[in-house]
Amino acid sequence: MNSKMLKQLMVSILALALIVTAFTPMSKAKAAEDPFSVNAKAAILIEASTGKILYSKNADQRLPIASMAKMMTEYLLLEAIAEGKVKWDQKYTPDDYVYEISQDRSLSNVPLRKDGSYTVKELYQATAIYSANAAAIGLAEVIAGSESKFVEKMNAKAKELGLTNYKFVNATGLENKDLHGQQPKGTGPDEESEVSAKDMALLAQHLIKDHPEILETASIAKTKFREGTDDEMDMPNWNFMLKGLVKEYKGVDGLKTGSTDSAGSSFTGTAKQGDMRVIAVILNAKGNLHTARFDVAKKLFDYAFKNFTMKEMYKKGQQIKGHENIEVDKGKDKEVPVVTKEAFSVPVKNGDEKSYKAKVNIEKKNLEAPIKKGTKVGMLTTSYSGDEKDYGYLNKDQSGVELVTKTGDEKANWFILAMRGVGGFFAGIWGGIVDTVKGWF
Repeated sequence: MNSKMLKQLMVSILALALIVTAFTPMSKAKAAEDPFSVNAKAAILIEASTGKILYSKNADQRLPIASMAKMMTEYLLLEAIAEGKVKWDQKYTPDDYVYEISQDRSLSNVPLRKDGSYTVKELYQATAIYSANAAAIGLAEVIAGSESKFVEKMNAKAKELGLTNYKFVNATGLENKDLHGQQPKGTGPDEESEVSAKDMALLAQHLIKDHPEILETASIAKTKFREGTDDEMDMPNWNFMLKGLVKEYKGVDGLKTGSTDSAGSSFTGTAKQGDMRVIAVILNAKGNLHTARFDVAKKLFDYAFKNFTMKEMYKKGQQIKGHENIEVDKGKDKEVPVVTKEAFSVPVKNGDEKSYKAKVNIEKKNLEAPIKKGTKVGMLTTSYSGDEKDYGYLNKDQSGVELVTKTGDEKANWFILAMRGVGGFFAGIWGGIVDTVKGWF
């Protein structure tokens, strides 16, 4: 074979290889599974209001979360405040354990005086902004009496909120070996809190929805602890994506960073642009311990805001064609109108709008009076038929909005029911006569 023929053969083989690669279904499937590379052990990206998952990687694997465990501490505190069990101006004096931890400068801390008196709000701000560990333990003692009992509350609340892959062992997220041999009862000296990325996203979603005031504190880039006193100390936020900091990203206003030897560079972040808020969880990002998590978060946030738009499919109180009413047995009215309980919006991939369709699931074909206004009769969800990978939702119960009765209906009295019975009787007779007459002809 001469050189000219050999060159032609090589060109033909190369061209064939390029054609096969371009049209191989596996390459398309792989792209659909992972739209980009995330350099972290696990990650997840969700739209906050719906829980729609926009991206996921190893999201069900339980991993160390470091100081992101303080998000559960913050949730329990804000819940106790809302219920009136704890007051912002309530005073706390450190015990020996909290004092000792607060003096450990190898940990993130605001030094506390052994005979000092601190308000719950001071401890909360130190925890949420500066990730102060002794302050978090102090809050645990205020809420539950001891950190050991508080850990029980943490795990119980996790179960209540729907988390499934979790283990909280202390109020801080520190490795228990860093607690000077005073880890909570029932936990081992080598244990640490572990939660899956998916469950961290669910916790973040609940925290923002149930206690939105968390963002007022979590978004503070820098403040001072005990300003104007001898204990005054700068408290910079470890979330470098906040406005004015080195990794600033438009719309970021929370939530919590975390880093230990085992957890690596981790972050639960949230950002809002326009009418869409997203939550990203990054566990053990590879690279610089203090910045790698933010590089991954930027990639996730960019993907969300550049590729998705919130679309309102139905307004609050709107009827669905073909499901406008539901029958009512023994009611004053024979049927009542059915409407959406809330507006139904979903994050839609730009350019792929036609692939999203509303889906109605009626749980009951009829109701029995009496019924109240707002009685649930079904769910309005969405289905996706496009080529992109559909990651589903954090929680299937969050995948849509309820369909409810627009009005109530009282039970009809005996006279109305009797008249309906009589009417039905004569209607039956009349129908029989009509059928008979039709038969004559």
